[in-house]
Amino acid sequence: MSPSTVSSSCVLLQGKAPSKGSTPPYYGTITPDPNFSASRDAAALQRAIEAKGVDESAITEILARRTNAQRQQIKAAYENDTGKDLVKTLKSVLKSHYEDTVVALLMNPAQYDAYELRQAMKGLGTNEKVLNEILGTRSNHEIRLLKTAFKEAYGAELEHNIKGDTSGHYETALLALSKQGTMTGEKKIGTVYSVFIDILTSRSEAQLCKIFKQYDKLGTQGFPKALEHEMKGDVEDCLMTLGKCLCCNSNMVLFECDALTLQGAWANCNTLTRILVSRSEVDLKKILQEYKRMYGKTLQEDINVETKGDYVKILLALCGDH
Repeated sequence: MSPSTVSSSCVLLQGKAPSKGSTPPYYGTITPDPNFSASRDAAALQRAIEAKGVDESAITEILARRTNAQRQQIKAAYENDTGKDLVKTLKSVLKSHYEDTVVALLMNPAQYDAYELRQAMKGLGTNEKVLNEILGTRSNHEIRLLKTAFKEAYGAELEHNIKGDTSGHYETALLALSKQGTMTGEKKIGTVYSVFIDILTSRSEAQLCKIFKQYDKLGTQGFPKALEHEMKGDVEDCLMTLGKCLCCNSNMVLFECDALTLQGAWANCNTLTRILVSRSEVDLKKILQEYKRMYGKTLQEDINVETKGDYVKILLALCGDH
């Protein structure tokens, strides 16, 4: 379940219901182009592709300034007008991290999550951080969609790949998340992993809010600290990701800001691209605000220093006018 849903449940539990007819605040950095024309944008992209040396600035201005729904319409219009696949055409003329970002923008959210999960389990080794981030922070509905997208794109069930790339309690936790999309259990003698996994992945967000509050009253330490103390390794990282996003006084924004620290994102541009693309219509504005509060400088400043070329331009465009 998404942190926004959890937050809403916590507010309701505290007796503060949102006023009827009120529009929830929007924290994305990308908004619909009011003068949108899929055919016009498709034609502009074709001119940019055919320009001498390729006009990356024009490509950025279109794709990073349109919502995902509008980009899907542009893809369809481009194929209808030219008979060519837009993604394949762009991949043939672009390169490096800029190409990766453009391709990511042209996938719908479920396709992009499925792609990132596939990449995390492809070849030698497994990128556990990506598995934890996606499976531990997506809503039940989003997980159902990404599982469908995974099967359509790769011809295999997501669970099959998880079983082939992970093992033990960590595998159990990921499989539970892939089924439910949502944790508590400290034992006097050791920790029963199955209890943690079962509760965290099978209770509703409202129930978990109550559980976390009650846990804080009964225990000597908060739930995340208890989990950190009792568990180790990949399963701890996985459940900590989930716990941080579901605790009533925590927020997924903090998790994403932590993932964007210099030790991770700049050494792995994929992390930076994934967070900016996937959160640009969700809560990227809040991530940018929290990043500045945590590190005393804006994310845009770090992007300017640590990246270059057209890649930096498209990342800054995704950050919006902030």
